[in-house]
Amino acid sequence: MSIPQSGGGPIERHEQLAEYLASGCKPKESWRIGTEHEKFGYLEDTLMPLPYDGPRSIVAMFEGLIEKFGWSPVTEQGRIIGLTYPDGANISLEPGGQFELSGAMLETIHQTCDEVNEHLREVHEIADKIGARFIGLGAAPIWTHDQMPLMPKGRYKLMNAYMGRVGTHGTQMMRRTCTVQVNLDFSSEPDMVQKMRVALALQPVATALFANSPFFEGKPNGMKSWRSRIWRGLDDSRTGMLPFVFEDGFGFERYVEYMLDVPMYFVYRDGKYIDALGQSFRDFLKGELPALPGEKPTLSDWADHLTTAFPEARLKKFIEMRGADGGPWRRLCALPAFWVGLMYDQSALDAAWDLVKGWDAETREGLRVAASEQALAAKVNGIDMQELAREVLAISESGLRARARPGAGGLIPDETHFLDALKETAETGITPADELLAHYNGDWNGDLTRIYADYSY
Repeated sequence: MSIPQSGGGPIERHEQLAEYLASGCKPKESWRIGTEHEKFGYLEDTLMPLPYDGPRSIVAMFEGLIEKFGWSPVTEQGRIIGLTYPDGANISLEPGGQFELSGAMLETIHQTCDEVNEHLREVHEIADKIGARFIGLGAAPIWTHDQMPLMPKGRYKLMNAYMGRVGTHGTQMMRRTCTVQVNLDFSSEPDMVQKMRVALALQPVATALFANSPFFEGKPNGMKSWRSRIWRGLDDSRTGMLPFVFEDGFGFERYVEYMLDVPMYFVYRDGKYIDALGQSFRDFLKGELPALPGEKPTLSDWADHLTTAFPEARLKKFIEMRGADGGPWRRLCALPAFWVGLMYDQSALDAAWDLVKGWDAETREGLRVAASEQALAAKVNGIDMQELAREVLAISESGLRARARPGAGGLIPDETHFLDALKETAETGITPADELLAHYNGDWNGDLTRIYADYSY
């Protein structure tokens, strides 16, 4: 989850809302890659989630990273709720204590993978000292809602209350899911439009390739990506495949109108979150917000509000790809490679758009649903997900090859090898979820606690 924004000045004209999004436009030479990944922490001896406080806790992890590796604390009401690093990276807490690295904005996947390696090395070193471990999965396999404490962030307290009133799976999303995502740039409004359309249409392919959450509360849940299923039951007003993105005339202003229809969660003032649950940003613009009568919003309020919608691809000053389950190390590097290959080479982006431009909203939504249920075994309106994944990976590989960004001091000519794990998955049809289920029904003999020893970082 995003940290609260600050500054930006008052919103005096409606046009400023779209201008804020448009200010993200960058020339191609300035495009960067920002990778985020979440993971579950647990106590090695009890296999229970890390508590927030205590000698073996989230706070102990934070303090160790501050002392040993030079991170700086982010506090709320006097409590550490995150860390920052001089290069722009930060570590934040998801509602159930999931540890999230939001990486620096980097130029290549080689740099991204180095960053992930270094982060996991640091986390492992501190975790070792307190008897903790971390595991990358799309959903907590065993822990119940009550076993996962809500982190002490005002935003989460408000969201937790609201999630209980809308949808069916909101509190499960908050406490018991993890993802890996990448944030990518655009050069212009038309470039943003094409990228948003490709991102939304192909998000189910990422969901299928990265499916890694077939267990919930100690047993198989009937899905390959339970995390993706949870998002379908969260809150229809702020999730989904955004059919309007594919309509004529879509652009920054149309996304603004969508966001103005998303009910608010909060307003952040003087270090505190003010309850604005279900209220309207349109009323806020008129100075008629019940939570702050007579006060009008700033651009930082708008930036905060943009973080309260959770579609499969989200537009801010960049585009977030949000469809993948958290997973093992190799896939933390593969996810940004997958999308960079599709998005950062124009020929690849055009080829991806040619692949999906004939799909209607029903097909796109059908793929989303089927990906969560069947992963690569899905078939929708004549589309075979496994074959589609092969085609998409071939396009992505061509894009990475065209980028020709070398690594290892020039010994590695490009970034294509980061797709190897995904290519193997697409060829065999065996996703991480399928692998986990095979263990559960085979050598684990139904003992799901084995997942911790076999799959932790």
